[in-house]
Amino acid sequence: MSKAFSFEILASEGNARVGRLITPHGVIETPVFMPVGTQGTVKAMIHRLLEEIGVQVILSNTYHLYLRPGVEVIELAGGLHSFIGWQKPILTDSGGFQVFSLSRRRTKDNRSGVRVLEEGVEFRDHLSGSLHFFTPEKVIDMQEVFGSDFIMPLDECVEYPTTYTYAQASVERTLRWLDRSIKHKKREDQALFGIVQGAFFEDLRRYSAMATVERDLFGYAIGGLSVGEPKEIMYAMVEVVCEYLPWQKPRYLMGVGMPEDLVECVARGIDMFDCVAPTRMARTGTLFTSQGKINITNEIYKKDFSPVDEECNCYTCRNFTKAYLRHLYKADEISAYILGTVHNLSFYHKLMKDIRTAIKEGRFESLRRSWTV
Repeated sequence: MSKAFSFEILASEGNARVGRLITPHGVIETPVFMPVGTQGTVKAMIHRLLEEIGVQVILSNTYHLYLRPGVEVIELAGGLHSFIGWQKPILTDSGGFQVFSLSRRRTKDNRSGVRVLEEGVEFRDHLSGSLHFFTPEKVIDMQEVFGSDFIMPLDECVEYPTTYTYAQASVERTLRWLDRSIKHKKREDQALFGIVQGAFFEDLRRYSAMATVERDLFGYAIGGLSVGEPKEIMYAMVEVVCEYLPWQKPRYLMGVGMPEDLVECVARGIDMFDCVAPTRMARTGTLFTSQGKINITNEIYKKDFSPVDEECNCYTCRNFTKAYLRHLYKADEISAYILGTVHNLSFYHKLMKDIRTAIKEGRFESLRRSWTV
């Protein structure tokens, strides 16, 4: 691993930690929320707006970039940072989740979309139904072309619910795929994370965590959660896994979550999060506030000339009222989605900043209680 990567714990309260994650493209303060820029862009945003909010790192998706614009285009552009014009850190996931979630949809002629083999996974894409094959080696090759700071190995994300037998076989296969990924990885200026699976079985999660940690990677991710299970189960699985992850290495909970999930999982020891919730919900008019979520399209806001959140200092709240935002959404104006996304991402950024400050000052449990009342 290049010396350009390092992780240091600066403060802690219980299992909650504040850290500094150094990458070739900049320093990340953790705990951190990573907006999802699936296809090299955060929906309804431009990079300048992300930078003004204070976004430190974005996530892009190997599956989607492979389909459009294609790996060759990104290679010709000089890598993903150059292609999209974002010079801060980027995390790319392996595309495994999308392979298993999007490809499970039946194609027009009712063919099943995905087939898991020892060599890799065969799937039909969600755009045209064309047949593709991902191996652990191919996924690493694509991400090395992208040049993303953090890369993920191919893993299998099983459905909820699933059987113990299948989950056990999936864990073993994911570990074999991880070994192939480690062996195949060539670039030293990228940090490979291992992914802990095991569905919703505590013993499988423990086994997967311990076996993944044995590979001595830069960081560890927890996958296969937030796929329809009750929150209590998700929190329990996170707690089980974190017990077996090394304290001195970064921990990433994939695809989570809502604000209360971030608070609860920071309390259990998570450092990195990503989720489409703040951007997707903004596009439907659901905005986060210090008093809870609101749907800005509701009639009650038609003549409400106050900001979305009196406690928010984002560009949207400083300059526009609920009434005006409601008008934009009702008129289906593109600016509605931009302003809503600016607000929601600003809300998440402030929440993570508040969490870091609270941990440093020894009052994180007080902040946590304020989210559970």
